[in-house]
Amino acid sequence: MKNLLPADAAATYRLAGRVWLEGPTERFLGIGRLELLTHIGATGSISKAATAMGMSYKRAWDLVQSMNAQAREPLVVTQTGGSRGGGASLSEAGAAAVAAFAAVQARFEAFLLAETRRLLG
Repeated sequence: MKNLLPADAAATYRLAGRVWLEGPTERFLGIGRLELLTHIGATGSISKAATAMGMSYKRAWDLVQSMNAQAREPLVVTQTGGSRGGGASLSEAGAAAVAAFAAVQARFEAFLLAETRRLLG
């Protein structure tokens, strides 16, 4: 592979990719959903999480509903508005999913780096 690329390829080329977990009919978790869950956990709000990601509230809500429907237990729990307003938070299952998928993502990135070095080194 080194002979196909420019001499400085090791400094400028890298393998890239994405990893996600698919259910029987649709995607369950991926890097975007992980980011959404992380923002929900940090802000306590699906709306604020969507805004932070430049995503519509409807899209964020649809993603949350998709994950909740596919999971054994809901990953995000919501609270309807009232005098103090509504909100959302990660359930224990949601926090565990974030931690587990973040670890998968870190291992995947380490794999890509190692393979880049093997190909170009």
